[in-house]
This record gives sequence, C-alpha cells and structure tokens, in this order.
Amino acid sequence: MAKEEAIEMEGTVTETLPNTHFRVQLDNGHILIAHISGRMRKNYIRILMGDRVTVQLTPYDLTKGRIIFRNKDSKEVKEAKDAKEAADAKEAADKAKAEE
Repeated sequence: MAKEEAIEMEGTVTETLPNTHFRVQLDNGHILIAHISGRMRKNYIRILMGDRVTVQLTPYDLTKGRIIFRNKDSKEVKEAKDAKEAADAKEAADKAKAEE
C-alpha cells in the first residue's frame, strides 16, 4: 500500500508555544499546531510570530502539521514595502501641491 501524499498549505504564525511548536492560522481560516521540520532545526532557521510559513499536513489529522518553509515575504519585507508606499504617497502629494 502506498503512503498518502502530504497536503501543503500556507499560513501565518499566530502564537509561539514551547518545544518549537507554533499555532498557525492557514489562509482558509483553520488553526492548527505545527512543529519545525528537522532540516529547519538543523540550519537554525528562526520563526517568529507573524511569519508566513508553508505547512505540511497529513490527511489523517488536519489539526497538526510540520512547518517546512519560512517564506521570504515576512515582516521585514512587509515593513519595507509599507515604508516605500508611504514615501511614494508623500512624494505624489508634494507633486500635486507643487502643481497648484
């Protein structure tokens, strides 16, 4: 009998729990408890609240999962993007004011 494929979904870390467990809210609204995969532990990849992660779920228990990837579009990138948008908006307002 073949082993069933794992389901991969994306979500956001909402809470840090003991023993490298995290509460993750998936994009579809489900909340589950996930632990870090061994490869992420080995390479000392840090996961913080608010990080976007890819989670592997087993079809047998959809309330538990394994974090297999921390997406690059995390808080630092989001903050930099927001700062750039704010600067662009200020520049556009200054330009409109100068045209008057």
